Amino acid sequence: MAMFRKFRLNRGRAILRKKFARMKRAKFKGNISSAKTMGLVWDASKPDDFTVLSRFHQKMLERNIDLRIISYYPGKEVPDRITAIRYLTCLKQQDLNYFFRPSSPEAEQFIKTPLDILIDLNFRDNFPLEYISSLSNAGFKVGIFNNKYHTNPFDLMMEVRDTTDINDYLSQVIHYLEMINTGKSKKTE
Repeated sequence: MAMFRKFRLNRGRAILRKKFARMKRAKFKGNISSAKTMGLVWDASKPDDFTVLSRFHQKMLERNIDLRIISYYPGKEVPDRITAIRYLTCLKQQDLNYFFRPSSPEAEQFIKTPLDILIDLNFRDNFPLEYISSLSNAGFKVGIFNNKYHTNPFDLMMEVRDTTDINDYLSQVIHYLEMINTGKSKKTE
């Protein structure tokens, strides 16, 4: 059974590589100060991390950034604390197709939305989240540095240790996003 699952996953990755190769997206010109929309791709296998994401959402609201979160929960029943949140979409196993690709309308909408910045929080290398991050129409993508993704969708990669928690990771991402400017530099007069 595991061999058949591996075959299906490899087929899903082949489909992703083909779609990723044809993908074109507009790059975001600016930094976090000029961003208006942001997306997070989150591995919800540790629901306790939601409190960190809730605080992060509040910080982004204070910056006038509309934050949307899409997550994948590998279990059959999504924990109550992460349901019915308007800025969070949680995918389950039933939302994946035969090749483990997200097939829900919410996932398609998230992928097509032209976000300014996308932050990938896929610490466990879940393929459905890799699929969303890779095909997202976001203008600037930040992700975890690893060699496990079969595509390299990120404009900025952060190296993390196994002990890094989401709060530290998000703090570092925001720190570096404040430092960089992806836009054209102003001419000095």
